[in-house]
Amino acid sequence: MRTVIVVGAGIGGVTAAVALEQCGWQVTVLERAPELGEVGAGLSIWPGAAAVLAELGVEGVIDAARAGGSAGMRRWDGRRIVDAAGLGVEMPVMIHRAELHRLIAGRLGPAVAIRTGTTVTGVRQDETGVVVTASRLVVGDQEYRAELVVAADGIRSVVRGLLYPRYGGPRYSGYTAYRGIAEVETLDQGGETWGRGQRFGFAKLIDGRYYWYATANREAGGEGDDVRERFAGWHHPIPALIAGSSAVLRNDIYDLPTPLVPFVQGRVVLLGDAAHAMTPNMGRGACSAIEDAGALARVLRAGKDLAAYDAERRPATSKLVKRSRQIGVLGQLDGKLACTVRDAVLGLGGKVAGLLAARRRVEQSRV
Repeated sequence: MRTVIVVGAGIGGVTAAVALEQCGWQVTVLERAPELGEVGAGLSIWPGAAAVLAELGVEGVIDAARAGGSAGMRRWDGRRIVDAAGLGVEMPVMIHRAELHRLIAGRLGPAVAIRTGTTVTGVRQDETGVVVTASRLVVGDQEYRAELVVAADGIRSVVRGLLYPRYGGPRYSGYTAYRGIAEVETLDQGGETWGRGQRFGFAKLIDGRYYWYATANREAGGEGDDVRERFAGWHHPIPALIAGSSAVLRNDIYDLPTPLVPFVQGRVVLLGDAAHAMTPNMGRGACSAIEDAGALARVLRAGKDLAAYDAERRPATSKLVKRSRQIGVLGQLDGKLACTVRDAVLGLGGKVAGLLAARRRVEQSRV
């Protein structure tokens, strides 16, 4: 049986482990955290990733998810900028990150060995395979050998740094994100609200709670602030959502600069945020990692060269990285005039898109 080491057991890592095991590989997963699991709040599952999970036999995703809200975009005072109801746009389903991780990990079989509390410190390749050096609690340094290594160790990937030491690494977006899960009662279907240098979005989860996220322009590494004060004057139910959250996560937002490094070097493959970390503005980060795993499995199953994986995934994810950063720049504008113009242009664009969508529906009804 062929052997592979997966570095990192986040959503991308466990998906890769499931996919590679189903391709007939013996998989060893090296995870730095002391136990398997995920932290965070909600995330979007788009159709492409849902299709990969279905192919892998991951069950219960749709049962644990809820269709994303389609309320569109508003100003901080609640005035509608874009009404998404009539646009006919493709919408994701929303699921709690920890629940998605649990469902995927549930497909791990007997050919997968998990090594938690393991920090990778070195990678070297030779004619016969790849050797990964890692430090384990109590045990100390150990070496693991395999025919292939899949690096799914996140935006600050140790493996990527070893392969491409001249690559600049993560860059700060200029804003911080706040996330929470709220237990509140509201009839609002969710959506996103844009202000000056700040944004707020929310959607309902299957269990009735609400996942919310917010962004604010600020320096990286700044001291904690009160998100309640930042959004105190915003429209209902934003203050209630924040107040109804038992915990608020805060993270400075980084992405990887383009051009992205090659996703393949010899017998080592980059996957997920290790390859193409993007800002969360399009909700595509976790889905892209899942799609990476699906693409890698197809390449290996077909007996193709690993370069085929890079040729498929790097152009596609490079576009998402660029587009997501552009949306963030637009959404985080803080000048009064710039925001007024932005909102007007988006409103006009939404009306035009709505008219075109209505026209398409009429034409399709005549077929």
